[in-house]
Order: sequence, then structure tokens, then C-alpha cells
Amino acid sequence: MLHRPFSFSEAARMQALPLRPSRPSRAPTMPVDPELRTLQIDIPARPESLVQLSLLMADEDMNLQAASRLIEGDMALAAAVMKAVNSSLYGLKGRVQSVQQAITYLGMREVAAITFEMGLRAAFPPAPELDPIWQRAAQRGLIMGRLASPMGQDAWAAHSAGLFEECGKAVLFRHAPDHYPSMLRAARNDSELVSLEVAGFGVSHDALGAALCESWGLGAAAVSSVRHHVQAQASGELPELQPRRAISALSVIAHAMMADPETLDDVVSRVAPQAEIDVTLALRSARRVLEQMQDAAARER
Repeated sequence: MLHRPFSFSEAARMQALPLRPSRPSRAPTMPVDPELRTLQIDIPARPESLVQLSLLMADEDMNLQAASRLIEGDMALAAAVMKAVNSSLYGLKGRVQSVQQAITYLGMREVAAITFEMGLRAAFPPAPELDPIWQRAAQRGLIMGRLASPMGQDAWAAHSAGLFEECGKAVLFRHAPDHYPSMLRAARNDSELVSLEVAGFGVSHDALGAALCESWGLGAAAVSSVRHHVQAQASGELPELQPRRAISALSVIAHAMMADPETLDDVVSRVAPQAEIDVTLALRSARRVLEQMQDAAARER
């Protein structure tokens, strides 16, 4: 697989505004291998099947049969998509037997997003440490996509942003598989993790995630949301200079739903106005999606 080297000078240009955690915290101190500071980090290239799928998704009159054939043409990818579609996360009553049937039940946006998720996972070596990241990615992407539509936002951009939010962690894990897991274990939250990453590698996972989003052709709104998600989730404030703030607002709302649902109403009331989203509409949509999440969790028990 081809890779694009990502230089630390490029990473420095992508560093975000200073983090503003909701409460002061002290990052744990850890020994850092000096050799890691001198290494370049590779960004995995987008698989050709996803390049073609992106082109189809960009067409207003998308050919659903062509999209179905494209996904089914990659046997490993199609099998992974079907396994995901039939999981409890999507809550389908009967078992789906084909990609075309999945599109009929779920719609092309969700099937395309699942395909991107599987393609993203396949770009990295399997590792138990990454499984929680991919599980959160699937759930977050689904939540953000379902939040977006009733709020009048781009559901494809939202779903993509949710899928790719933590992908920079996978990049760093592949870069330093012996060293990075200790950072994941030591950090109590992503704000602390960012501090450890910058100290150890000269770049943080949010910057790397945004770089991967750009190289894989995701839209500017998704790239911006991935780049700023740590800061926005920690502070509840969307960066003033961030364009297309709505997708970032959905990221903060999804984070609350996954991490601390009891704070959902307060979080929505705080971030929705910053993105010029109607608070009442946002609350109604978020509560409905949260109920869907809880139903899916109940089915897994």
C-alpha cells in the first residue's frame, strides 16, 4: 500500500489553538524515546475502491446499482460491510443478504459510510488496542449522521467526521506500536493524550487525523471537525476561527451522548447556538437518536 510521508513541519502548521479543558488537569509524565522525535509519520493512501465510491457519492444523480457493484467487487470489503450492517448497531429486523438490500434498508449514505469505515480499518494492521477506537468510530459516525439530517446539515460530512475523528490514533499506533499504547493507557482523556503525543512525536492525533481526512478527500467541514474535536469537546466552545461549525457542534453533542448522556441537554443548549442551530430542534433530534442508541444497547444484552 502506498503511503504519503507527513513531516513534522507540516504537523506544526496544523497544530490547533491552545486546548481549554473544562477543568484543570495535569498530564502524566512519561519517558519519551528521543528517536521517535526524528521519525516521519506515514499517512495511508485511500484505497482505490473508496476513491471511486467518493466520485459516485459526489454525483447528485448517484447510480445506486453502480455503487452496489463497486462495493461488492471487493469481496473482503463487501463481507465486512455486510457483517457491520447486520450488527445490533443498525437494528434491522431481518438479516440483510446483499449490499443492494442494505442500501434499500439503510440508504446509500449509511452504507457508503460503513464502507469507508471498513476501508479505514483495513488501512491499519489489526490490533486489540485499536478495536475500541473502531467501535467508537462506528457508533459516533452513525450518531452524527443521524443527528445531521433533521438539523438541516450534511449527513455524509457528519458521518464521515465521526468515523475519522480518532483515526490519528491509529496512525500513531502504526508508527510506534511499542510506545504509543503506553500513552493511550496513561492518558485519562484526549486532552492529556494530545499533550503526551506532542511531547513524544511533535504532532498530535487530531492534526494527523485531519491530514488523513484531507488526503482521503473528505470535505472541509469533516476535516475541520476532526482537527478541532479535542479542543471543542473539552471546553464546550467551538473555535472562533473554525469554518462550518455545525459539524463540529454535532461532534461535541455525539461525544456527550457516548460519554455522559446525562449532560446531553446542557451540552446541546451550549453548542447549538454557537453553530446557529435551533436549540429546540437540536434537543429533539439528539433525544431521539439517544433513544435509538439505548435501544441498540438493550438488544446486545
